[in-house]
Amino acid sequence: MQTQKTPEEIVALMLEKDHYSKEMGMKVLSLGLGTCEIQLNVQKMMLNGFMIAHGAVTYALSDTALAFASNAYGQQCVSLETSISHLKPVFENDVLTGFCIEIHRGKNSGIYEVKVFNQKKELVSLFKGIVFIKNTSW
Repeated sequence: MQTQKTPEEIVALMLEKDHYSKEMGMKVLSLGLGTCEIQLNVQKMMLNGFMIAHGAVTYALSDTALAFASNAYGQQCVSLETSISHLKPVFENDVLTGFCIEIHRGKNSGIYEVKVFNQKKELVSLFKGIVFIKNTSW
């Protein structure tokens, strides 16, 4: 009989093959069923031609937080639809922290929100994600 994996065990399995999140330097600070707090330091290679972080940086942080929060229950989830609003510029050496919360979880889908803050506690982006809950366990 197989026992249910903990959210931490599931995220560890996900990170084994998630080279992108590891290369970006993302660190999980806290994890729960439907929640995740994740952080990264903005590096020079993440900047665009305006010398601010490329929008993909906050998007990737948010998308990863969504993946970890939604998969924490033990059923595999994949994103169906996402959107992001970039509210403030992000600069080199900023420390970004993403907080993902579950808004709704049904049988086949879930809705999540991720707020990303800089080290000054300023909200820099707001992300919404809808996931499909697969009939596959971790």
